[in-house]
Amino acid sequence: MKPLFVISCPFDTYSGYGARSRDLVKAIIETDKYEVKILAQRWGNTPWGFCKDNPEWGFLYNHTINPQQSNPQPDIWMQITVPNEFQPVGKFNIGCTAGIESTLCSAEWIEGINRMNLTLTSSEHSKKVFIESTFEKRNKQTNALEGTVKLEKPVEVLFEGADLNIYKVIESHQIKNINLDLVKEKFAYLFVGHWMEGDLGEDRKNVGLLVKAFLETFKNKPNKPALILKTSQVGSSYVDREEILKKIKKISKTVNSDNLPNIYLLHGEFTDEEMNELYNHPKVKAMVSLTKGEGFGRPLLEFTLSKKPMITTAWSGQMDFLNPEFNNLIGGQLTPVHPSTKNHFLIPESKWLSPDLGQIGFYLKDVFENYKNYTDKAKRQAFKSKNEFSWDKMKDKIDEILTKYVSDIPKQVELNLPQLKKVELPKLQKING
Repeated sequence: MKPLFVISCPFDTYSGYGARSRDLVKAIIETDKYEVKILAQRWGNTPWGFCKDNPEWGFLYNHTINPQQSNPQPDIWMQITVPNEFQPVGKFNIGCTAGIESTLCSAEWIEGINRMNLTLTSSEHSKKVFIESTFEKRNKQTNALEGTVKLEKPVEVLFEGADLNIYKVIESHQIKNINLDLVKEKFAYLFVGHWMEGDLGEDRKNVGLLVKAFLETFKNKPNKPALILKTSQVGSSYVDREEILKKIKKISKTVNSDNLPNIYLLHGEFTDEEMNELYNHPKVKAMVSLTKGEGFGRPLLEFTLSKKPMITTAWSGQMDFLNPEFNNLIGGQLTPVHPSTKNHFLIPESKWLSPDLGQIGFYLKDVFENYKNYTDKAKRQAFKSKNEFSWDKMKDKIDEILTKYVSDIPKQVELNLPQLKKVELPKLQKING
């Protein structure tokens, strides 16, 4: 019998962790080495029902189990979530997390990792943070020092591979679902990501600063590019869209000019195919992200496969797949996470990148004015992404990791009794006396 492999994850949600879950579960199923079952979990307030809306993923429903029913102990148990939620359930226990975007994670995360036999994380950045995050453990009553909370269990990096069947270069006539006719400019920068909590320049994806920098860079110019924001706060509702528009208008009022470049908002859920059409649209010339920190940076990877230039920050998870020679990377300084953006994942002592304003303005202006100087490097990055960071490469990597760590765990085996030959008894003979 194959080892029973139960995976608790938000595979049916519209979320980054949902996408990671689907890819990873599919990869493990396709190794054909395990009996894979899925325990469905929610992910915050993100919408539910992704696999129903995307029938190509409907096969995952065939692997789900009912938590209300009695189920045997898994040979292998995996949780795809944040580490403080990790709980050992199986004979061998694996945690899987995108990791952290800043320089430190909480003690609860390290304790969660130490509860598991193995943790998988998305980038070398996250692994480094787990290794370097140490804390004093004190008695809650006496405050006496009882020891140190530090990493004690193995952590392996498993990158988030791009689906090359979806994310690739396509011709203009193949773009059927994305209409940018309202974008009057022929050159547009594209940003993709959530607009999270935080003051101007302090939200994690740094959308506010991007809007401000773009407006300041191209104000009063006779020839201007556009900025397309594919963003939302927590969902795709009308209220959410209006809040985003209010933020853009508020920032625009801080720029001293009546002659500003245009910013366009794309709001709502897009399929992967629609995202690839957006990346390949002839009006979209480059991606820009001033992100302060990434556990991996999946949209950045997927965009590189369009062979178009990338402008982003030179720190955290995206540096695993972005070659500095092929991309326009913005430096800066590590600064404390601002109080306006702190949550129970981002601790007060942690830092992330504040990008250099001068470099932001330079790259926005130069890529626009000298675009041809950047296209060859973008093609070279696309080659790297395709050959080193595909879903198939990720599938090979998880197979390699599992073979290394779980090949010796006890397994249930079928009892195969030998076939017994029919025994012929000797016939009785009558004896005449």
